[in-house]
Amino acid sequence: MSDIPVNREFWNRLIREVRTRTRGRADPEELLHAAYLRLLRYRAQHAVENVAAFLVRTAVNIGVDNYRHDRFIADVSPEDAGVREISPLQDEVLASRARLERVREGLSHLTPRTREVFLMHRLDDMKYREIAEQLGISQSAVEKHIAKAALFLTEWTEGW
Repeated sequence: MSDIPVNREFWNRLIREVRTRTRGRADPEELLHAAYLRLLRYRAQHAVENVAAFLVRTAVNIGVDNYRHDRFIADVSPEDAGVREISPLQDEVLASRARLERVREGLSHLTPRTREVFLMHRLDDMKYREIAEQLGISQSAVEKHIAKAALFLTEWTEGW
């Protein structure tokens, strides 16, 4: 193993080469680490004449394999993968509807401002800062409204 250059300049050159060849689709340093591990295993039984070429080629191949794997996984629908849809049981549906109705009832007990802030955060997926700007209140006030609503609704729905 002593013929493997282990300096920053060598490593940076390999990183640039892998980044260029993979067109930035993957982290070149991670790919090179994986390639280095393969080099160590491979060299236990075989001679490697050009370590840099081996590392770059292996890193690029790992990157291509990962890219293809990710694309394949993204393209496979649950039906194609043999995963069947699991429908909830009727009693689970009824229990969920009852819990939802309990939450709706609890929301009606909140002050209008607290309810508005809570729903903007939970339903509209707005950040505290965005809510504060839109309503003209401080971010601290938004945090307090959300905490107040969450605490009340937790207690309100307890046991359901």
